[in-house]
Amino acid sequence: MRLWNRLWSQHRLRTWRRWVQQIQAVDDAYRKLTDQELQREFRSLRYQALSGQPLAKLLPSTFGLVRQAARRSLAMEHYPVQILGGIALHHGATAVMQTGEGKTLTATLPLVLAALPQRGAHLITANDYLAERDAELMQPLYELLGLRVGVVTGDSTSAQRRLAYEADITYSTAKEIGFDFLRDRLAIRQAETLPGAAAAELLDPTTTNSGVVQRELNFALIDEADSILIDEARTPLIVSHPLPRGENPRADLYRWAAAVAAQFVPGTDFRSDVQHRRVELTEAGRRRARQCPRPATLATAPQLELYQFVEQAIAVEHFYQDGRQYLIHDGEVQIVDEFTGRVAEGRKWRAGLHQAIEARHQLLVTCETGEAARITVQDLFLRYPQLAGMTGTVAASGPELQAIYRLWAVDVPTNRPPQRKRWPDKLCTSARDKWEAIADEVAQLHATGRPVLIGTRSIELSQTLSDCLAARQISHEVLNATHVAAEAAIIAQAGRKNAVTVATNMAGRGTDIKLEADALALGGLHVICSELHESARIDRQLIGRCGRQGDPGSYRHFHCWEDDILVAGYGKRAERWRQAVRQGKSVRADVSVFRTAQRRVERRHFKARQQLLFQEGHRQQLLREMGADPYLDAVET
Repeated sequence: MRLWNRLWSQHRLRTWRRWVQQIQAVDDAYRKLTDQELQREFRSLRYQALSGQPLAKLLPSTFGLVRQAARRSLAMEHYPVQILGGIALHHGATAVMQTGEGKTLTATLPLVLAALPQRGAHLITANDYLAERDAELMQPLYELLGLRVGVVTGDSTSAQRRLAYEADITYSTAKEIGFDFLRDRLAIRQAETLPGAAAAELLDPTTTNSGVVQRELNFALIDEADSILIDEARTPLIVSHPLPRGENPRADLYRWAAAVAAQFVPGTDFRSDVQHRRVELTEAGRRRARQCPRPATLATAPQLELYQFVEQAIAVEHFYQDGRQYLIHDGEVQIVDEFTGRVAEGRKWRAGLHQAIEARHQLLVTCETGEAARITVQDLFLRYPQLAGMTGTVAASGPELQAIYRLWAVDVPTNRPPQRKRWPDKLCTSARDKWEAIADEVAQLHATGRPVLIGTRSIELSQTLSDCLAARQISHEVLNATHVAAEAAIIAQAGRKNAVTVATNMAGRGTDIKLEADALALGGLHVICSELHESARIDRQLIGRCGRQGDPGSYRHFHCWEDDILVAGYGKRAERWRQAVRQGKSVRADVSVFRTAQRRVERRHFKARQQLLFQEGHRQQLLREMGADPYLDAVET
């Protein structure tokens, strides 16, 4: 499959390169036109699209027009390889463009083309900040052509969302698009219970009381397609019923379980499933749970319920850490997305996990959420008649994108030859030794003035490394994805001479690092990968921060026997390796086991996504056969 995809990609690129020459010729002709004449030309193209002319025939003129508009409004010009990427995107491909190759500008080409028939075009990006930033950056280009741009973020009101979706081009996130789709479905169901006039008003998007904000889906261009379509696709998007006010009626049970969890002995009282973060009480553990003193309010609680709450509390005690899986902010538990290192705004864990963590930290134990509507990421984007993606790190995920989303991967060449160098991996005995070794390497490079960026897997570990650097009096910045706008401003300065930046692996993603001339002369940015992530794509994204646009750069991976990836990939065998190393024994393994562990985790995640897709498909089929709404109704599968 990969060989066939590569051959297909090369064949298409040869064809599209002829189009690039044609577009450059059109662009040269447009140089002579005034801004008003450019707008008139764009209106002519729009009229042709509305009259039924295929967009493929309008592509050369439209792309040439967009290139000219970019030159005039942004003082930027699409490189030939960016035009090539734009053509691939129009043809429904995943354009694989290395980091730093200008995907934000490339996106304007297919977006404007898709917007010609006035059916809307959506740019889906990783977070609200990037949606707002990219829309603002490209807005002068769109306005020069007479196009309206909208942005939908978590703070947008219903009226603002409606206006944004009515615009020619809308920037948003998968989460907001999906939730708006589900809320519209709920509004449609509500309208079925209302009298004719009230129902019509609720469903009319032009009225202020309308409950519907989206129009029919048309074209979606997904930035960081691997992250959004693959990494984030294991969890469905769920709209919850309104939460009851006040404390959870079972708060005493959650608090009791949190208080006694530390008394249970691993291996004796419970068995652990490290890979799935679950525990199961043994008979001895159940006996201990029954013997633990309970408040009077729990005297009549069913034993099975006691066991379930204790198991949840023990799992929280052993597998969930403040600063890794979640943060406590203003008295609330905020989930940290382990793929991005970012706070997942507005999300709550299900099945009592969120409440167990609240009880652990003696916070208000909130009520569990009920499911009002749900949709998977796969189902959401397959509803778009036209879909395209951009990424710099698709690699082995290409077959999955093609199989599920019908997106062929096309490798777009770089504008300049890459000069990135890989330094040999380093294997350390313990986590402490690893952090000291990283700090030593940073100190050596910092002494020369060369900029260094260190990626960590969690907020907690970024602080650990920061303490090591502070002990050596190395001035540095720490980015841990808790303040997205601030991190983008800081990461942009990571290419200055003497700059040292510690960041969770995804912090600042989407922001260019500009290298100063002095830093270039010293060898460019050096990136340190402190630990392998569960997805190799995240590691490649971090590595891609150096050596952008043909700049010099280098990177190195550090490993140790206490890295989480080993436990995630090998389970108990990794624990035996750790014990052997602590006892000073030799381990018959080398650096290769870390990447093998990573591949194992990636395969497990792939199977989980396949299972979710199968289960959702089966569930929806059952609901349709029952005459029910597959997004709003529930059924056991």
